[in-house]
Amino acid sequence: MDPTNIVARLTPHALDPLVRKLFVTEGPFAGPVDRPVRISALLSFTGEKPDLTERELHGLAAVLVEQALDGTSGNEGRAVTTALARTLRALADIEMDDLDAARLLPAEFARRLCETVPGVTRQLTADGARLHSLLLDAVALHILYFFTRRSGFVARTLVEQTRTLATLVDGHGTAGLRLPLPAAEDTASRYAAPVSPGREDTAAPYTAPKAPSPHDSTVHDTTVHDPALRDAAFEARYAHDTAALHNHLTIFGIDLAHSPDSWPLDAAYLGLQCEPGPTDADAPQDAASAPDTAGQDDPPLPAEQALSGRGQVLVRGVAGSGKTTLLQWLTVATARDELPEVLAGLRGRVPFLLPVRRFAREGLPSPATFLGAVGYGEASEAPAGWTERVLAAGRALLLIDGIDEAPESDREQVRRKLGEWTVRYPGNVWIVTSRPSAVPGNWLADEGFCEVSLAPMSREDVAAFIQRWHRAAAQQSPADLDRLGHYERTLLNAVRITRDLGRLATNPLMCGLLCALHRDRRGYLPNGRKELYDAALSMLLERRDRERAMAATDGVELTRQPKIQLLQKLAHWMLVNGRSEMDRVTAVDTLARHLPAIPDAARQGGPEDVYRHLLNRTGLLREPTPGTVDFVHRTFQDYLAARATVQRHDFELLLDHAHHDNWEDVIRMAVALARPDECAALLDGLLAPHPGVRAAEARHRKLLAAACLEHATELDPAVRARVQRFTRDMVRPSTPSGARALGWIGPIVLEMLPDPAHVSDREAYLLAITATSIADDMAIDYLTGLRDRAHHEVRAQLAGAWRRHDTARYAREIIAHLEPAELYFPVSDLEELHALRRLGGRPHLRIAGPFTPDQLIEGIVPAEGLTRLWLAYDLGVPMEWLSAFPKLDTLRIGRRIPPVRGVPEGIGVVQM
Repeated sequence: MDPTNIVARLTPHALDPLVRKLFVTEGPFAGPVDRPVRISALLSFTGEKPDLTERELHGLAAVLVEQALDGTSGNEGRAVTTALARTLRALADIEMDDLDAARLLPAEFARRLCETVPGVTRQLTADGARLHSLLLDAVALHILYFFTRRSGFVARTLVEQTRTLATLVDGHGTAGLRLPLPAAEDTASRYAAPVSPGREDTAAPYTAPKAPSPHDSTVHDTTVHDPALRDAAFEARYAHDTAALHNHLTIFGIDLAHSPDSWPLDAAYLGLQCEPGPTDADAPQDAASAPDTAGQDDPPLPAEQALSGRGQVLVRGVAGSGKTTLLQWLTVATARDELPEVLAGLRGRVPFLLPVRRFAREGLPSPATFLGAVGYGEASEAPAGWTERVLAAGRALLLIDGIDEAPESDREQVRRKLGEWTVRYPGNVWIVTSRPSAVPGNWLADEGFCEVSLAPMSREDVAAFIQRWHRAAAQQSPADLDRLGHYERTLLNAVRITRDLGRLATNPLMCGLLCALHRDRRGYLPNGRKELYDAALSMLLERRDRERAMAATDGVELTRQPKIQLLQKLAHWMLVNGRSEMDRVTAVDTLARHLPAIPDAARQGGPEDVYRHLLNRTGLLREPTPGTVDFVHRTFQDYLAARATVQRHDFELLLDHAHHDNWEDVIRMAVALARPDECAALLDGLLAPHPGVRAAEARHRKLLAAACLEHATELDPAVRARVQRFTRDMVRPSTPSGARALGWIGPIVLEMLPDPAHVSDREAYLLAITATSIADDMAIDYLTGLRDRAHHEVRAQLAGAWRRHDTARYAREIIAHLEPAELYFPVSDLEELHALRRLGGRPHLRIAGPFTPDQLIEGIVPAEGLTRLWLAYDLGVPMEWLSAFPKLDTLRIGRRIPPVRGVPEGIGVVQM
């Protein structure tokens, strides 16, 4: 038995899933753990109804033995399996909690575990005892690492121990995978027990070897002389540190009195949904083979499903939609090897999260500077050429966040560089994010990228976010614990029935602000986006420290207004210079220039003191890397920049840049902040010809003026009429993609669309696309003018928009009036399924959301009325349940759905 070969087979990828089965599965959004937990309380094989049965525990031990022996276990392997199962069962009897255990080295924990079962190895041969020892060391190592990952309390208490365990587990395999092992003779002498006379095949009780430290000279020497081991050790360290760096989310105002500003990513992450981008959505369909499926886009899918199997993806999303959060989650899950099965193709990859803002001016970094660009503090420790080797081997996951953060003039260079890299380094996975309007449709199509878009949060997503936010707040035992339930119920009701709130609650950022403000104001919420941002600034800048009862600890104590003025100066500098990040020196210099004009701040300290105060005490700034500073979210930067520009009366600056996509939100907010005469001048300026502006850019400026109308609190009616007159002819789309783009303007476009009663079927279809692209119930009034059209594409477009609107009202005013002939009616949640049931059911249904077979069998009534079913969402189950529908003759399988199994006889399957 060669211990070196055995240890080499005990890889983290093989052992980690097995070790996890020993413990109960916590919910995916379990809150932070703030105290130690007894090990016996965490086990999956204890209690009245254990998840892991006695037989399954024995089977798990058998798998471990087979893994170590490469499948050739024999009688000796079976004996070791029995001994190992008995030892693992002793976890229920060991007297310690997870913190006690994590304080131990793996070898010591293994020794104590073995002592709980005296004589467990007595009947084993010397080789069997050695195998048991190796396996127990490996399992102990992973158990301790599991404790540090599951518990924020343990991790905070044992930061250095956690780092050591991570290095041992991932950097050196398990129990020495990449550690220098002693010679075989020495190994035998360490593991074999003294032999009793007449019992030469009997091993003594287990004595665990001490695990070598990563700092041992032998480890160091071997690492130095073996480049592969050196790479592996650094890669493990990088994975551990990367997961720690990105494993947090900011949840604004979750508990002003007690909570931290950020929460563990795995406790707070809300699964996002993706819609197909132009590459998929505009793909021509075969009308001859599927004439009854035209006019309906693929439904949103969970982001992990939308990204599955794709090597090069551009993800679009509006500000606050979760683009960066999605990439953070991918980074952490990849670094920890905790990806879901659907993303198994990413396992074993090395993640590089590259925020474009950090190198917007210099262009994409070279592989040699990746580690600096991702903000890795130990970049100097990397073996020479390590990043290049990872890329050349096709093992990297490149996550490039925020193409819109690059200056518009430099984006073409970024596109060319991406094209060069994907050719030079095949086999790697590339995921790029951008705001929707920053780059044209199919911008990276020639480089082999497909596109998806982050979908607005559905009503169910919003409700889930609100419930989870309040659950997380309750875990902090706040003073208003007795009122949190009431706040949750009233906010859920408010976003459901109040139009303005429903329009704001479309992404995680805005939902978080609504929850925080609703609680902070004891159930009262401001109306409109401007009022919401003003209230958020008040909460973060003024109430935050007061609610925490914090005294000035840095010698600076500023009221709300001076803080806003100073933050505006930084935001304005970033706006003018086309940056979303600035270096610390520039930030301090900027404050130094403006401090004399703000005496309340100037008399409390110098620019360095004020900078530190704004960084540490406002909740709006952060240092993403040493020596740089940015705003916690681009939305706040844009809002403060708009405030600064309006106060400076610098409307010419806005008009000079209005055709640049990264100025759109600033201009919309400036319209909301400006006085009536300033607002009128700004809108007239958008309509007027502008030097150096091309025809397409001039059209964009006019559409931006239309989009700004809803933000103007007071506006001369003549100016409003002028904007509508200039844009009326521009809102008669000629292509589906153009019709979708008009939805960007917002509900105001509904006032400009032509009367649907007097247009052709082709134009009616395009108008239906525009109106259904506006996720506002105002659109329902316009769509009623299209509901009686017999044209199939119009009816299909209206049916497919159900999920964007109030379910009951849309069912009553639109769905109930659509002629069902050859039309698939989509259902994406139980509320829609039940609404369709109340309408008497429909013969053709399209499954566009997650359901269980029982839910569909109960909800599709009458069962004999269903004749065709379109599966547009992967339910992940066999299709035997379709036998509940006796008249069903056709099952269509969506383009993104894998082949199904278990379809009852007599039902034809059409793979689209």
